[in-house]
Amino acid sequence: MSLVVFDSSVVLAWLLGETGSDLILTLIPNAVISTVNAAEAQARLVRRGTQPKAAWESITGSVAEILPFDAEQAEIAGTLVKQTEPFELSLGDRACLALGLARKCPVYTADKAWAQLAVGVDVRLVR
Repeated sequence: MSLVVFDSSVVLAWLLGETGSDLILTLIPNAVISTVNAAEAQARLVRRGTQPKAAWESITGSVAEILPFDAEQAEIAGTLVKQTEPFELSLGDRACLALGLARKCPVYTADKAWAQLAVGVDVRLVR
């Protein structure tokens, strides 16, 4: 199986045992996440009451690798702002898409609105 990119919503769905967890489990060995999305997942878990260290360890165990958000991805994420504006995508969302575009691999999300995106990356829903 080739590389796949996880949005923070996928990591959270996995960690919280939500719908789609069976599919997510099969993808984890080939999954990467941007540092931006890892920080986003960390913040959500900490807000829910998870201790920061435990939250981080859970996130790192949910993907094969956490990849730096680099200059190429920053440019892509900035460029996507107009195309994604109707869907109200955040910087974190665009960072995830940018990683998928930069690595030329599919992006997995739990956000159904992404299915309507036409930005040049293969978006797949986990539920």
